[in-house]
Amino acid sequence: MSDLNKKRLFLLDMDGTIYLDHDLFDGTLDFLRYVRETGGRYLFLTNNSSKSVNKYIEKLAGMGIAATADDFLTSTDATVIDLKKQNYKKIYALGTASFQEQLSGAELPVTNQLSDDIDCLCMGFDTELTFQKLEDACILLNRGVDYIATNPDWVCPTWYGFVPDCGSISQILETATKRKPRFIGKPQPDMVYLAMAKTGFSKEETVIVGDRLYTDIACGVNAGISSIFVLSGEGTLEDLETSDTKPEFVYENIRKIYEDLRK
Repeated sequence: MSDLNKKRLFLLDMDGTIYLDHDLFDGTLDFLRYVRETGGRYLFLTNNSSKSVNKYIEKLAGMGIAATADDFLTSTDATVIDLKKQNYKKIYALGTASFQEQLSGAELPVTNQLSDDIDCLCMGFDTELTFQKLEDACILLNRGVDYIATNPDWVCPTWYGFVPDCGSISQILETATKRKPRFIGKPQPDMVYLAMAKTGFSKEETVIVGDRLYTDIACGVNAGISSIFVLSGEGTLEDLETSDTKPEFVYENIRKIYEDLRK
């Protein structure tokens, strides 16, 4: 097992890891302060594509965390990079208005209206989902357009339990059309590679922290870095026992990580 105190770049999942809805977990502020004071760096690495980075900055500010756009990497960021490698004529963005604006702001040919010249369906976590969007998606998928999704998360944690995330909606569309998307975000390692390139830290200095084995921890494994599994969100010890994906560290919550680092 590697020494946690030698880690300098902490890649932090958000939902279920540092907060739940608008409730910041105890220990989050202490942890963030400690990382900065000891010469480290943290980046917020989230699969949640329903909000823009500006919305996340506002949300964190409301919890007492001062952040800038430079502190984030989202599945939308990774999706934009992927889409720009292609040469699509028109992309149907199945997601929130914020998601559509992010793709459009990156100068991608985005629409939310069905038309004959669409050659790609790009789906995000859509908290504004309508049946019309699902119908449009089925029409496009049955035409054979390329199919990309920002993240495979089954659920997103809330204060009252869980709600269907991008992975669950993709399952609905698979049942209807027999089509599966190509997922971009965690557990694919691209976001980790982007984070290390952005900050200059090595694999040995980097650790990912998250509450999902099949996205956060699997992303760390796929990228060849250390991982910390926290039990404050979706994942449980029972999941850990039955999963082939194993983290290097397991903690009850971010407060416990902070306390261990201080030792």
